[in-house]
Amino acid sequence: MKYYGLNELREMFLTFFESKNHLRLKSFSLVPQNDKSLLLINAGMAPLKAYFTGQEVPPAKRITTCQKCIRTGDIENVGKTARHGTFFEMLGNFSFGDYFKNEAIAWSWEFVTEVLEIPKDKLYVTVYKDDEEAAEIWHNEIGVPKDRIFYMGKEDNFWEVGTVGPCGPCSEIYYDRGVEYGCGDPNCAIGCDCDRYLEFWNLVFTQFDKNADGSYTPLGSPNIDTGMGLERLAALMQGVHTLFDVDTIKAIRDKVCELADVKYGEDAKADVSIRVITDHIRSVVFMSSDGIRASNEGRGYVMRRLIRRAIRHGKMLGIAGAFLEPLIKTVIENSKNEYTELAEKEDYILKSLSVEESNFNQTIEQGLNILESYITTLEQTGEKMLDGAACFKLYDTYGFPIDLTYEILAEKGLTLDEDEFKKEMENQRVRARNAQAQTSYMGADETIFNQLPTDIKTEFNGYTQKQLTQPIKFMTTNDKILESASVDDYIYIITGKTPFYAESGGQAGDVGIIVTATGEATVIDTTKVAGGKIAHYAKVTKGHMEKGQDATLTVDDVTRLNTSRNHSATHLLQKALRTVIGSHIEQAGSNVNKDRLRFDYTHFEPLTPTQINQVETLVNEQILQGFNIDILEMSIDEARKMGAMALFGEKYSDKVRVVNMNDYSIELCGGTHIDNTAKIGAFKIISEVGVASGVRRIEALTGMGAIRYFNNVEAELDEISKLVKAKKGEITKKVTTLIKTNKEIEQENSKLKSQLSRFEISDITNETDEKNGVKVLVKQLENKSIDELKQISDTFRDKLGTSVIFLASITDKVNLVCSATKDVSQIHCGKIISKSAMIVDGKGGGRPNMAQAGGKDTTKINDALTFAKKLIIEQL
Repeated sequence: MKYYGLNELREMFLTFFESKNHLRLKSFSLVPQNDKSLLLINAGMAPLKAYFTGQEVPPAKRITTCQKCIRTGDIENVGKTARHGTFFEMLGNFSFGDYFKNEAIAWSWEFVTEVLEIPKDKLYVTVYKDDEEAAEIWHNEIGVPKDRIFYMGKEDNFWEVGTVGPCGPCSEIYYDRGVEYGCGDPNCAIGCDCDRYLEFWNLVFTQFDKNADGSYTPLGSPNIDTGMGLERLAALMQGVHTLFDVDTIKAIRDKVCELADVKYGEDAKADVSIRVITDHIRSVVFMSSDGIRASNEGRGYVMRRLIRRAIRHGKMLGIAGAFLEPLIKTVIENSKNEYTELAEKEDYILKSLSVEESNFNQTIEQGLNILESYITTLEQTGEKMLDGAACFKLYDTYGFPIDLTYEILAEKGLTLDEDEFKKEMENQRVRARNAQAQTSYMGADETIFNQLPTDIKTEFNGYTQKQLTQPIKFMTTNDKILESASVDDYIYIITGKTPFYAESGGQAGDVGIIVTATGEATVIDTTKVAGGKIAHYAKVTKGHMEKGQDATLTVDDVTRLNTSRNHSATHLLQKALRTVIGSHIEQAGSNVNKDRLRFDYTHFEPLTPTQINQVETLVNEQILQGFNIDILEMSIDEARKMGAMALFGEKYSDKVRVVNMNDYSIELCGGTHIDNTAKIGAFKIISEVGVASGVRRIEALTGMGAIRYFNNVEAELDEISKLVKAKKGEITKKVTTLIKTNKEIEQENSKLKSQLSRFEISDITNETDEKNGVKVLVKQLENKSIDELKQISDTFRDKLGTSVIFLASITDKVNLVCSATKDVSQIHCGKIISKSAMIVDGKGGGRPNMAQAGGKDTTKINDALTFAKKLIIEQL
């Protein structure tokens, strides 16, 4: 067979199905959209669910894609075998009520035997045991001999997900790799677990709808969903044994070997680590390019786990220091032509993954120290087994593989509780499953809008119009479709066209009014709903409204203008951040409305006051220059050539909207904007904070919002000026003097308090008890803070020598302090204070020779003192 590279095969497949009138779509993001059933896209059809169910109308009835996918269900096996991987690409061709089995089977055979030129005598097919239709097509129309058609059961050749939803029989194409790959059994055939027969293309004939009672109803318009793993196909066409030998993946594998100075295939243990790193770096680079960030939950946790596994295995190979960057660049270089987001986001990918690598290298050192402390405790107590909970903490929090923990313990003659560790691991899996929402097949909650016809969509005309008249197509509440609505009813109004912008891309939905001949409604919000519709959420304020009536929809002009100001300012802000901070800055979220803008961006440390000032200045300079804002429609390729920035994970159509601010800021954006930067008026950052690992947030004001802010600051300065009796220009000097004076007064006050305390404790000998040579003082003092009690306690100990001190005082709560000299080893102050604090409805703790607590019940302070004294005497 002819050798083809992985990238060649992808292009050959997509081009072939384009020739069969399929619309070629770019891969969707790895982050599922409106689908709570998945953490990550794990199949080629997953992003197309809404088309299969009819909830949304597809852009074409025939579609072909190469979808990036991640599956981590068997992550522990990745590396141990050469079969398993977490990242893969899935080739697919799809029909939504158009062609069916005849075409799907014929085209798959044509591509395999005529385009790829795979010998027919190397091919076998399987069909579902009850699908005679497919078997007859394979034999009668394609010419596959009957002895090469195998009937399989439901477990192998019937596709269904969950308890309800679209499903149907499958037909698979197999390649015979030869007897040398077989198990030696003379009865070896399709279905054997050995490596001889390789299944590489699955054709799913989605012709049924599974009902809740387990029955199957034929679909009115059956669909086609096929899937062929690109890496598996490449391995077949390149004549190599595993996916790790495929050209683009081998390039990563070779780079790992170069960094580790090892050869693949010479040491089985090293090969495991090489495969783990090779696979995992592919996954995390693609995840990062779709805006996924390492964290401790959800898909972020999956990413963090993959990164840490790769780093651990790098250390096991002996790679010193940070090593991910050259591997990241290798992944990008081999895949950037198809996945252009890799090159566009390269700076961010490198920065974010390198920071995570650096953080983990510090964390693993912490883990080593913690393991050493566990070992010390075991040796001191004479125990030989480390409990499973401790092992799991090392694994889960500090990234320690259990085998590394086992090896370090074994060196000390110790072992670990594997059963308890496995139990903790299972508990984690249960938590992960529970965190992943249990939903319907669609992975989204059904709403009233799913009951509306899908052939009616809403066209947005609000870029050029703020008022238009349209008939009301639908009216609903949250759970009912309406024919009419009256005063004070809250309803959703849907029309065929609207000037109202629906909440999207971080921009708030428009507000305004809708008027008919018989009534009026105030629009509170505008949102996108199922089926490509735009819903106006409104309160009927006059008369009544009816379905079918002509309605005049009018957008609130002031709200739209202020929102547009803030949206345009976010574009200038992002450009300024990239200029001042670095090109790794990417938008991680935004929220703009009439009052303010909020912009989340990828960065790993707070901005300095100087940087904030530089960013503000840059934005205001662009505002003052009064650039025209040009909005153009063009192809996605043209936009990229212009340098237009795209958002993480956003799915763009062939035609995109480009917002160009004098070539200073060029972004793909579907939101509303002003036509000149001068109309933003002014820009003021009011806060900059961290909101997640690697994500910062800026809140800012524009236009009248910024002016009101400046006026408020001015008014506050006026008030401060009056209070400190200084002119505005001299406030800083006056406040500095006041702070200095106040500090001197506090120091003098502290001295006086100290003198008073010494007076109070000048003669305490008569108040002490003594047992076994240890003096015991239990005493209540008036109006003392915890810190003051601790100071007094130190003084008492110095005066009494070998002693235990328990002091209490009431301020706005009960304050308790217990201390002991170091030579009193039989007393643990932390335990005494903890038990005593419970009496006053409090809690506390501390070290053996110093502890403190607070309590709420001031009426029980004497009971606490009596209890503490009794407990101390007993322990002595």
